[in-house]
Amino acid sequence: MQLPQNFSLYRRLDTLVENKTSFTMEQAEVNVFETHQQAEEVLLKFHQPVFASMIRGKKVMKLREQPSFEFLPGESLLLPADETMCINFPEAEIDNPTHCLAMTLSEDQIRKTIQSLNESAPKGDGEEWAFTPSSFHFTNTVAIKQIIQRLLFLCTEDHPSKDLFANLMLQELIVRILQAEARANYIEQGQVDDNNRLSFAIRFIREHLGESLTVEQISQKVYMSESNFYRVFKDHFGVTPVEFINNERIKLARRMLEDPTRKVQDVYLSAGFNSGSYFNRVFKRKYGLSPKAYREQVMGKC
Repeated sequence: MQLPQNFSLYRRLDTLVENKTSFTMEQAEVNVFETHQQAEEVLLKFHQPVFASMIRGKKVMKLREQPSFEFLPGESLLLPADETMCINFPEAEIDNPTHCLAMTLSEDQIRKTIQSLNESAPKGDGEEWAFTPSSFHFTNTVAIKQIIQRLLFLCTEDHPSKDLFANLMLQELIVRILQAEARANYIEQGQVDDNNRLSFAIRFIREHLGESLTVEQISQKVYMSESNFYRVFKDHFGVTPVEFINNERIKLARRMLEDPTRKVQDVYLSAGFNSGSYFNRVFKRKYGLSPKAYREQVMGKC
C-alpha cells in the first residue's frame, strides 16, 4: 500500500512526530500520520470509532491493559471511541518514516450499515451482526487493502462526487471488517461450537490442509448443498471457501518456512499446494515477499 503520488501537494511538515495531514468527508475524516524520528509513549485518542491502518514502518502499540504489540504494514486496527493509544516508534528516521492512516467513522453510518447487513445477509449462526465494543487488530484482506488504497486516492483526487464514492466505500469497509472479525472469532480465538456447521467446516479444513479439499466434500460433511454452503460461508466470512482454504494454507506454509531445515518444496506440498509456481504467486501476493525472501528475512533476524 502506498500514499498517492500527489499526496505531497496536501501535506505540510510541521512536526517530526505524528505530523498530521487531514481530509474531511461527509461520513469520515481521513488522517495520515507521519513520524520521522524515534519516539516513545506518544498518546493519541479520537472521540469517534477509528479505523487505523499501517502504510509504512513500524509502531509498537499499547491499549488499556493489553500487552504491547507491533503494528506493521498490511495490518489494521479498529478502536471504539475515546480509546487512548500509547505508541512507540522504535525505527522511525528522517529517511525511513512511519506512515499510518487513521480514519474516524460516523457512528450513524455504522449503525445503518449493520442494520442493512442484518436485513440482507444475516449471519449463518442465527446471531446478529454487531460492531465490536473493544479493539480489533487484524491482517488486511485483499479487499480491505484495495478499499484503503482507493480511499487514499479519492482524498487527493478532489472529485466533485467524492462524498458519494466515499460513503459507498465506507459501507463496504464496515461490512468487510465485520466479516474479518467473524473469521477471527471462529478461527484465531477458538470460538467454535460442535453444533455449528460453520464451526465444524472450519475445523475440518484446518485439520486437513495437507490433503485435497473441495467445496463439494466440505459441504457434504456439514450436510448442506454445495451452493448453499458456498453462499452461507461467503456471507458470514466475506471470502469463498476456496479463498479461505488458500489463506489457511499460506499461513501454515509461512510457519513452516521459519524452520530452516525444511526445503521450500516440502513446505508447499505439506501445506496442500501442488504447484510451486502457484504457491510462490499467492504467498507473494499476501506477504509482499517470495517464500525464499521471507525465509531469508526471518533468518536474518535470528
